Amino acid sequence: MAVFDTPEEAFGVLRPVCVQLTKTQTVENVEHLQTQLQAVSDTALQELQQYILFPLRFTLKTPGPKRERLIQSVVECLTFVLSSTCVKEQELLQELFSELSACLYSPKSQKPAAVSEELKLAVIRGLSTLMHSAYGDIILTFYEPSILPRLGFAVSLLLALAEQEKSKQIKIAALKCLQVLLLQCDCQDHPRSLDELEQQQLGDLFASFLPGVSTALTRIITGDFKQGHSIVVSSLKIFYKTVSFIMADEQLKRISKVQAKPAVEHRVAELMVHREANWVKNTGDKLTILIKKIIECVSVHPHWKVRLELVGLVEELLLRCSQSLVESAGPILKALVGLVNDESPEVQARCNKVLRHFADQQVVVGNKAFADILSESLHSLATSLPRLMNSEDDQGKFSTLSLLFGYLKLLGPKVNFVLNSVAHLQRLSKALIQVLELDVADIKIVEERRWNSDDLNASPKTATQPWNQMQRRYFRFFTDERIFLLLRQVCQLLGYYGNLYLLVDHFMELYHESVVYRKQAAMILNELVTGAAGLEVEDLHEKHIKTSPEELREIVTSILEEYTSQENWYLVTCMEAEEMGEELMMKESSLQAITSGAHTHQVTSFLAFSKPSPTICSMNSNIWQICIQLEGIGQFAYALGKDFRLLLMSALYPVLEKAGDQTLLISQVATSTMVDISHACGYGSLQHLINQNSDYLVNGISLNLRHLALHPHTPKVLEVMLRNSDASLLPLVADVVQDVLVTLDQFYDKRAASFVSVLHALLAALAQWFPDTGDLGQLQEQSLGEEGSHLHRRPVTLGNSTTAEDIEQFLLNYLKEKDVADGNVSDIDNEEEEQSVPPEVDENDIRPDVEPPLPVQIQIATDVMERCIHLLSDKNLQIRLKVLRTLGGKCGDFLRSRFCKDVLPKLAGSLVTQAPISARAGPVYSHTLAFKLQLAVLQGLGPLCETLDLGEGDLNKVADACLIYLSAKQPVKLQEAARSVFLHLMKVDPDSTWLLLNELHCPVQFTPPHPSLRPVRLRSAPEQQNPYLANVRLLLRELQ
Repeated sequence: MAVFDTPEEAFGVLRPVCVQLTKTQTVENVEHLQTQLQAVSDTALQELQQYILFPLRFTLKTPGPKRERLIQSVVECLTFVLSSTCVKEQELLQELFSELSACLYSPKSQKPAAVSEELKLAVIRGLSTLMHSAYGDIILTFYEPSILPRLGFAVSLLLALAEQEKSKQIKIAALKCLQVLLLQCDCQDHPRSLDELEQQQLGDLFASFLPGVSTALTRIITGDFKQGHSIVVSSLKIFYKTVSFIMADEQLKRISKVQAKPAVEHRVAELMVHREANWVKNTGDKLTILIKKIIECVSVHPHWKVRLELVGLVEELLLRCSQSLVESAGPILKALVGLVNDESPEVQARCNKVLRHFADQQVVVGNKAFADILSESLHSLATSLPRLMNSEDDQGKFSTLSLLFGYLKLLGPKVNFVLNSVAHLQRLSKALIQVLELDVADIKIVEERRWNSDDLNASPKTATQPWNQMQRRYFRFFTDERIFLLLRQVCQLLGYYGNLYLLVDHFMELYHESVVYRKQAAMILNELVTGAAGLEVEDLHEKHIKTSPEELREIVTSILEEYTSQENWYLVTCMEAEEMGEELMMKESSLQAITSGAHTHQVTSFLAFSKPSPTICSMNSNIWQICIQLEGIGQFAYALGKDFRLLLMSALYPVLEKAGDQTLLISQVATSTMVDISHACGYGSLQHLINQNSDYLVNGISLNLRHLALHPHTPKVLEVMLRNSDASLLPLVADVVQDVLVTLDQFYDKRAASFVSVLHALLAALAQWFPDTGDLGQLQEQSLGEEGSHLHRRPVTLGNSTTAEDIEQFLLNYLKEKDVADGNVSDIDNEEEEQSVPPEVDENDIRPDVEPPLPVQIQIATDVMERCIHLLSDKNLQIRLKVLRTLGGKCGDFLRSRFCKDVLPKLAGSLVTQAPISARAGPVYSHTLAFKLQLAVLQGLGPLCETLDLGEGDLNKVADACLIYLSAKQPVKLQEAARSVFLHLMKVDPDSTWLLLNELHCPVQFTPPHPSLRPVRLRSAPEQQNPYLANVRLLLRELQ
């Protein structure tokens, strides 16, 4: 379609259409006009704007009833014209505004007219387009006092549509149009920046609408959540932008006390508002009520964008209306701090940004009224905190603690005004102690024991974990993990901003006051120190002075001494006789330090027999107390960094004691603490930490062994050192080992179990530090590998060029190797071999008749085994088992002979007997005890054969017993377990395993390498009748 660029051309086309519409107002004529308008350029339309608008406005103003479809078409056409042109006359702007607004007016009621949703939407869009089409300053001349009735009518109309309409599209459109009317449009350059006088004039004008706008928007905001978050977000934005504009402190301070007489008629003058002090006070009080309602509803809104807009409300009102809305400051600040730990990262980030801005501008701290309100709010919260922690659910506790966290963050150093109040400090500490109470009823904590001393090694995962990966714990009054993280943050903030000496003294008093408070107080003390270091705290107050390293080290030293004291470190954690004896010994020793003589013996004996046995809960409580104190030592190291090296003399030895504890949880936490210490102090690894401090550790062990009654945990320290060090430790511990053996001779009837654990760790360490390079097993594997590679390479070279001499030499070599393997070697051959290798003579050996001394490690191992042999007859079964494990772990011949003689025949016989039953059984058989026994035996046989390095005859017994389980008739799990057995057999004797499998099923035909050799024929069943086919093929594929 051609475009008419000049007004003359456009007029020629549009004139007949406009005349026709003026004569006959029909939908068709309006649509015809709109079609013609699309062919006219914007420049031509601007010149002909009023001419084109005339028939459209005439249609709207024509008296009498009109069809809704006609009005809708006219409004849509008028909107099209306004979107392409600018309104440059104030009178035209006001008239069009009135005419469009009247389309939705119902004279019979004060509500919007009952018209179609399409017409409502068209009128709303028309009004918005009209206000955007106002040219330059025309938009400001529109907002004069005379327009107040018409503007108020349009505002109330749009508010009614936004509140009462069911259509979400109309609601959103009405709110956006309201934003345009109140000059809150988001588009650029509309309106331009206003000067002070213009702001004041518009503020006076809009003040007339404030009661109605704020009340209606509050009803929308606090309405049903189902209306959609976008409606709530738009309403919230209009509310706080309107309030912050009308109640802005900058405007109100320029308002004169006497109202100037407006040059308008009396009816309009009555609508005008004078924003003097009384009006501001009354309006502020009423707005406070609405703001409280909005905050209560929006702060728990399920959609994060609504809560994000609430942060915008807080920022806008606090920055612009801090004086006019001072009564609202309390709930506004509460809303902000309540969102600091919001579940949405976007809300959290916006909150932190606003808090940072407030801190930079000193909006709160620099405003005495706000600071007082915040302090009073914290006072009030601290007073009610114990009750709230006792009565609220997890979500309520989280919200309350988020509020506390936000108050502390905003107040910063001024939090000491609250902490200096004894009553409020007691209430705050009581609430924290109460909510942090642990659930210690879980029996698994006591049950889980460290049976294997290999657990003392720091795993790679443990060695790289960050310090704050705490052991999972369960609390009595909450289950949400977020609450515990929030409590830690609260305590860290208290440590950072509060008086650290005051807080530590207060919680140390609670630590001493009752066993019930001790674990919670320790957790809080740990976090206070971490917070005081400022490593995990976001500081909003740059002028705050942190605790000095010297002061922090002094505080840590005092806490550390309390943690590692005998009454708090050596607690009963199990029912085992020896462990109980250790703790009782520690109690007796502390009592003997006070009393003396025979009277001491009577008193301690009476205490020992009169004290009731510990309960599961008390032992769990003790375990958790030790773990929390261990974690605290790790946190102290993290807080002090390399300065913690000055405390290693008093901290490392107790931690090593607990790393060797039989309770699994304590041992794990202590090992993690050792890793934390090594990282914090700048040691490259746990081994480096122990090696660098081994001199004082070994000295402490040596001294404590002489007074074992006072230090019964000493062997555990040596055990942990051996597990986490290297051969460089041996010269230092050689003398200590002799001390251990001497002490074992003295206390073999009381302390044998712990000493055997140390000796086992010692032998394991020696085996690791000094590996036997001449191990027969390694030589056998090497020869087998060479033989296998030779046998695999040989057929490749044998071909058409192979001679009879080559085959003869191959067979002679094979027979010779077979004789060597079977032990059929004559003495003559041995003598020849001995003569062929001349004996080496040590030049330094001046006395050949004297045997050279054994290496230190061998001498130590010999001494240890001599002591252990005597303990094989101990009456305690646990000690006998530990000794067997110590000796058996390094005596493979002993275990192999006992296994092959006593165990293997029974296992093989059981498998053979049970195989026909499992082959015929149905799916229910997998739930029986017999099936589980078969599965366990099959899964364990393979590793045993490989570890014990069984001989050919015993391997054949294992293979024969497991062969039938490769049948497809067996249950699938048993087939898988049988395959695992043969995979291990392949590693021990691949040739025999290959031959055995090929006799079951031979997938290929073997061609002799020479015509003089007979073909090899294996006894394999036909493929159609072979149940072993699938499993054998899988195994042979693995063997290749």
